[in-house]
Amino acid sequence: MSVLVDRSIWVNYFRGAGDTDTLDHLIDHGLVVINDLILAELVPYLRIQKQRQVISILSSIKKAPIVIDWGHIIDMQVKCAQQGINNVGIPDLIIAQNAIENTLDLYTLDKHFKLMSKHLPLSLY
Repeated sequence: MSVLVDRSIWVNYFRGAGDTDTLDHLIDHGLVVINDLILAELVPYLRIQKQRQVISILSSIKKAPIVIDWGHIIDMQVKCAQQGINNVGIPDLIIAQNAIENTLDLYTLDKHFKLMSKHLPLSLY
């Protein structure tokens, strides 16, 4: 099992908020996966804060390659809209697709992923 760790978890982790033990466990057991989209969400703010070591560590984590299937993204968006799950941004749909396509559990605090997992083959950690 590998776990794609979403931006929301990383932000809380860096702040020392929430359940840091769970992410520590995943890191210690080599189960954490990241992708370039999540890095693109995190790295600019880390650069501004001059957190070079954190950027280096994040960049060394195993990456799930992103291959965007726009037809699949559209289908997921339609399913979400049909279920009343609105305002899901394209980046979050790409993250969901990335987790699904790479058979990864998604570790996130974002509630819309929980809603999406009820209607898509998205496995949450």
